[in-house]
Parts: sequence; C-alpha cells; structure tokens
Amino acid sequence: MFKSPELPDCVYKNLPVFVCPSCPTPNHTVHLSNLDDQKFLRFSIKYLYIFEKSVAAEALKDALSRVLVHYYPFAGRVRARAAASGDRKLEIDCNGEGAVFAEADVDLSAEEFVEFAKKPNRSLRKLMYRVDAPGFLDIPPLVIQVTNLRCGGMILCTAINHCVCDGIGSSQFLHAWAHLCQSNSTDIPIQPFHSRHVLGPRTPPQVTFPHPGFTTAENINSQTGPNIYSYLQSQPLIPSSITFSPTQILHLKRQCGPSLKCTTFEALAAHTWRCWVKSLGLPLSVTVKLLFSVSFRNRPSNPLPQGYYGNGFVLACAEAKVKELVAPPPPHNLHHGVRLVQRAKSTVAIDDYVQSVVDLLEDESVRTDISASLVISQWSKLGLEELDFGGGKPVHMGPLTSDVYCLFLPVVGDSDGVKVLVSMPESVVGKFEFYMTEFSGVVENAGDAKNHYGVDNLKIISV
Repeated sequence: MFKSPELPDCVYKNLPVFVCPSCPTPNHTVHLSNLDDQKFLRFSIKYLYIFEKSVAAEALKDALSRVLVHYYPFAGRVRARAAASGDRKLEIDCNGEGAVFAEADVDLSAEEFVEFAKKPNRSLRKLMYRVDAPGFLDIPPLVIQVTNLRCGGMILCTAINHCVCDGIGSSQFLHAWAHLCQSNSTDIPIQPFHSRHVLGPRTPPQVTFPHPGFTTAENINSQTGPNIYSYLQSQPLIPSSITFSPTQILHLKRQCGPSLKCTTFEALAAHTWRCWVKSLGLPLSVTVKLLFSVSFRNRPSNPLPQGYYGNGFVLACAEAKVKELVAPPPPHNLHHGVRLVQRAKSTVAIDDYVQSVVDLLEDESVRTDISASLVISQWSKLGLEELDFGGGKPVHMGPLTSDVYCLFLPVVGDSDGVKVLVSMPESVVGKFEFYMTEFSGVVENAGDAKNHYGVDNLKIISV
C-alpha cells in the first residue's frame, strides 16, 4: 500500500497539446459582466476526479474538440480591454486557440490514490500541468490533465478560469463534454448562453442597498481592525476535512430547537463559522463576517437565460461580533448564527439586489471584503460527482488544493452527506476539528453511538 506523504512524479510521454474546436467558431469578443470581472474571482477552479476505469485520451480529446464548438469561449483567451476603452475590465477574445490538454502516467492504483487524496496535499499539484505564463490572464481559460493509473484507472484534473464561469457553469460544461464522449452526436443537452449583457449595469449606476461584503481599496489601506486573512496567509496551513453524514446533519439541525427550521447549508454554515471564529481565539469585540455564494439563476422575478454559464451568483454577507457567536452556550450560539445566515440569504433574494451589486462593481476600486471573513462555496449540489465519460462515475471528486476559503463538497456514494474542507493554521487546526465535532454529545444522548465523524487529521472521532 502506498504510504509516502509525497505523490510520485508524473511521467509525461509527450508535450501537452492545444485542443481546438472541431470546426470554425465565431471570432468575436465576449465582454464579461461586472460579476465575472471581480478581482476576487481571478483564479482557476481546479477539480480532481478519480475514475476506476480510464477512457482513451484520444476519445477525450475528440469529444473536447466537439464540445468546444458549443463552448467556444473556453478555447479563447481572457484579456483586459484596451486602455483606450476607458477601463480595464475583462473580455474573452474568442480566437479558437484552444484548451491545453496534457497526458501523463503515475505509478499508483485508483485504490491507493483514493486513500491518498482523502486530504488535500500540496503534492497533488503535480497532477495539473503548470502553464508557464507571466500572469493569470496569460493562462488559457481551460487546462486539462489526464493521468493514467497502473490499474487501468485515470485521474482527471481541470483548471477552469472562474472569470469565465461559476461552479454551476463549469458543471454544465463538464457534463456536456462527458455526454459527447459517449456519443458521436454533436448535440448536447443544454445549449450554452454566451452573452453577459443580461447582467449589465444601469446608466447611471444605482447602488440601492448596503453591501457589507464589499469594501474599497482606500478602506483596506486605512483598516484599523485585525486583518484575519493576512494572518492566515502568513501561517503554515493544514487542510481540515470533516465529513458529515445525513444523520449527523439532522442532529446538528435539531440543536437550533423546534422553533427554527433551517436547511443543511444554513446549519452547517453557521456551525462552521462559529467553530472557525472560536478556534482562532479572536477578541470578543471584533466584527467578523461570513460570505457565501447564493445563485440567482432561477429567481422568480428575472431568471437568467437557460444555459447561462457565467457567474450567476452574489455573495451574501452575515456579520456579528465574536461574542455573539462564541459567548452564548450551545445551542443558543448556533441558533443565532443560523438566523444571521437566513437573514443574509433573504436580503439577496430581494428584487433589485443583484442589480445593485452589478452597479456597485462599476467602481473598479470596490473589492470583496475578505479581511475578517470566512468565505464558503458550496460544491455539494452541483452534480459534479455524477460526471461519467463512459467508464463509470468517479470514486473521488474534490478540489486539487485546499485554501483558507471553505468548501462544502459532495460525498461520493452519499448524496445527502457533506464534506467540509478548509485550511487552518497548524497551531489551531486541532481546536477547529474539536469544535466542529463537539456537538457529538447530542448524538450520544440520542442513543446512536454507531455514528462517526470522518476527520482526516484526527483519523476517526467516535460519537
């Protein structure tokens, strides 16, 4: 069994290639929306899949070339507008230059790799071909590496520019690619909607709501409170991965009492926020924020067109003093946290709120305020774990790396389970995991002593 803390090096038999659309595509420019253009999103979404049965690289490339006919902006290049335009907002030059596709081998089996990948490890980055580029905008918006395993399985890693699409959009693209890999047809289930004009700003911009999740460059420079984000980035970070089963999630919800009904996300988000704050030992008077993505694709008043794959979410913001989250004894602090999350969600749902955010972002000095914030992104309801290129669904799905941003991930084989992943300073990760599983007494009191919390850093914590 593979026991090394470091992944073996990948062996590349050939240089990576550019996969271009299989037939001519429109050669024009797609102007990205203000939501796409945020500095906060200037990174690649990096997915890691493990399949027990591989699919031939040529078949994957052929299907990719066909799906890029539909998703031709993925084969283009993201750039800033020319200075003469009056701003430096982003756009996609749909030039058909192609996506990067790399193929490699590694001396591991799928079973060994699933065990190794349970907790993100920096050496997993070896599984994604590194494009030599001077800056983020110089990297093609789609980079793919397929790594063959000795058992006949494969690892698929994708890096997709977040300015081009969000999680829902990336899932839509990946499923279209997988669909064509199992079919000689050129048709895909959902046709992509490319234009971003539906999220254009008003003239003049009208900021009609307060937006506590944002700040300006000037405010950042004059900030007097603690910058938690800078502190976290300065510390050695350890990934913490905790899996919650449906039974455990139900027990967590019950802590809010019968008077408060809440969703799985609301309960887990409030619980994770409280534990994050408590483990960092912050002063009780400090104001902390929870930022989490809320999709507005299907809002009743003004839904986005079907197939829209650009960023169709805004960040809801809950905020509180540290003492409000950690001082009251459980379960009262969880109840309060859930109320704050629900209030933040309801604000985002108000008509005109999204338009107010779009208008706010016309000011290029506006930034997402991550200085004292926990940011949560939900991957657990996007269908990412259902991807099938013809050899079966993955036995593992997750991010290639872990960061200070928190992810709610799908659990393969348990559609109602959720894996919480976030990197914490080495000095406090043990505290964080203890607080995250501290409510286990509720399960024990209920007479259910067979449940376990899967905590990768602590192995298994019995309930």
